Amino acid sequence: MRYCHSCDLYSLADSCPVCKKKTVNPVPARFSPEDKYGDYRRKLKKIEG
Repeated sequence: MRYCHSCDLYSLADSCPVCKKKTVNPVPARFSPEDKYGDYRRKLKKIEG
């Protein structure tokens, strides 16, 4: 399930069927102290802003 912030709409598509903007995953990733991909996720978050 994905979420469009501009339309407040949930969808399974990568882009919103109404406004055509990119949808996001509404649930944050689970936390683990042994997170193998934490560095990559933080870098991606910094790039996406």
